[in-house]
Amino acid sequence: MAHFMLTCIGNDRPGLVSDLSAPISAHGASWSRSQMARLGGKFAGIVLLDVPEARAEALTEELVALREVGLLVTLERTDVPAEEPASRMTLELLGADRPGIVAEISTALAGHHVSILELVTDVREAPMAGGHLFEAQAVLEAPSTTSTDELRSMLEAIADELMVDINLSDAEEPASA
Repeated sequence: MAHFMLTCIGNDRPGLVSDLSAPISAHGASWSRSQMARLGGKFAGIVLLDVPEARAEALTEELVALREVGLLVTLERTDVPAEEPASRMTLELLGADRPGIVAEISTALAGHHVSILELVTDVREAPMAGGHLFEAQAVLEAPSTTSTDELRSMLEAIADELMVDINLSDAEEPASA
C-alpha cells in the first residue's frame, strides 16, 4: 500500500470535492483523514490517502491533471512511522491580536519537543473593548517523558509576556469504534 499526503487549493466553487474524490475512488484509494476549508475565497485542503501500490502512479497523474479544472494538487509520498509513546494535550489561547503569537508559542513548544498535530486559529472583533481578539485551539503531542506541569508553567510565562490567556489540558482519547 502506498501512503500519500495530498494538498489542494483552488478558487472555491461547487464540485471541487467531487472533482478531487472521483479519481481517488476510481483508483481504489482510501481517503483516510482530511481537513478542508474555504479561506479568503479559496478552497484549501489536506488529505491522507492510501492506495494500492500498483495504482499509485496513475492516481498521482490524474490528481495532478486536475489543474486543468482549476484545482492545484500536490502529493507527497509518506511512510507510516512507528508510533512512539506520547502524551496528547489541548491548548486554547485567547488574547488581543498582534503579530508573532503563533511564532512565539510554536517556537517554545518545539524547544520542548512538542509537536502541533492540529491548529485552528481565528481573529474576531473584541466585544465592548474595540480591536481584535486572536484565538487558537491546538492538539499537541509531547514525548511521554514531558512534564505537563513544566510545560504549563512555561506556557503561562509566555502568556504573561504576550498578554493572552492560555489553557493547557490533557486531550481526551478518541472514542473507539
